[in-house]
Amino acid sequence: MDILIKGNTKLSGEVEISSAKNSILPILAASILSSEPVTIHKVPLIKDVFIIAEILETLGLQLEWKQQDITISGLAFSTHPPFDLVRQIRASFLLMGPLLAKYGKARIAFPGGCAIGHRPIDLHLKGLQRLGASIHLTAGDVMATAQRLYGAHIYLDYPSVGATENLIMAASIAEGTSYIENAAREPEIVDLANFINAMGGKISGAGTGLITIEGVKKLSGVEYQAIPDRIEAGTYMVAVAATSGNALIKNVIPEHVKAVSAKLMETGAVIEEEKNQLWVQGSQEVQPVYIKTLPYPGFPTDMQAQMMAYLSRGKGSSIISESVFENRFMHVPELKRMGAKIRIEGRTSVIEGKSRLTGTTVKASDLRAGAALVIAGMMADGITMVKDHQHVERGYENLAQKLNLMGAEIHYRDSPGQAL
Repeated sequence: MDILIKGNTKLSGEVEISSAKNSILPILAASILSSEPVTIHKVPLIKDVFIIAEILETLGLQLEWKQQDITISGLAFSTHPPFDLVRQIRASFLLMGPLLAKYGKARIAFPGGCAIGHRPIDLHLKGLQRLGASIHLTAGDVMATAQRLYGAHIYLDYPSVGATENLIMAASIAEGTSYIENAAREPEIVDLANFINAMGGKISGAGTGLITIEGVKKLSGVEYQAIPDRIEAGTYMVAVAATSGNALIKNVIPEHVKAVSAKLMETGAVIEEEKNQLWVQGSQEVQPVYIKTLPYPGFPTDMQAQMMAYLSRGKGSSIISESVFENRFMHVPELKRMGAKIRIEGRTSVIEGKSRLTGTTVKASDLRAGAALVIAGMMADGITMVKDHQHVERGYENLAQKLNLMGAEIHYRDSPGQAL
């Protein structure tokens, strides 16, 4: 899928943020743990959600959609998700913990997703082994079995979000108490814990480095709504600043985007916080900054590409150091095609400011790179065509439509040669 973007846009007005993709996916996986119906409200209608929903149906669960609410019920008759679905999305591996805990076995192919670097699952597997699982690896998948999971003390070598989520889910109905040390602290971890607790779980410490999970015998049904998507919010914040715009970002938790807000204000943007919204005003002259991506509450790796596009019009040279993934500069050649002056030195990129971007044909390599190219297209002179825009559809609900309501001119290309 390709989209066409008219440049020299100035965003204004307001935009409402959807529920967090990175909360919804583990929450949908955790619904397996309940033997009663679970309803999730305001589910974002994005590709990743549709894939996880389809996987749950192939396992035997019943899903009922009512607009953006989804109810999951029934029991699984399979614990082996189909390869062709699993390979499309890394979050599919989050099914390992709940399937193993509820049914005593799970067999899942090595997951797919964005090609942004090596994201091993060894921390997931070591943690599950600590809970009592037997792990068997083949050339293409992982099989885990356990007659019963038991509470354990687990130390994560790295605060992996996915491993923390998988282990929380597995331990929630294990026998005894589990402790996850050096746990990930992301808001989505807290959201998952709140969801499980709403079903009757006993989880404390989520959002800190030590999470305690007291296993319970069963989890009940619940109705739940996930937190707003902090990466979507950050993307719109950067888009407004990049176009020297002035807009209201609604349905956002300001605390969750503190790192992005701080860096935008360093560049000269003005940000005013209220209870559940932010007012962002871009600056005509963008000051250079230094950014290092870190696990939460540090600057998120998922915002690195968008900030790089923005900083290409900075007053001086900015530096971005990527410490989370080793292969997350694939958007750099595409930005350079548009005229950005960027050089890469290992895991560090130097962005020389005052670049004049020009619209051209570029290709989205992954979800956040695609969002960065959309921002660059709105900044550039002329027309930009972003190819493989389906990556963006994985994680942003109605991105083009929301931007168009703020003054952008973005259209899907239905046929080759179609003009804007």
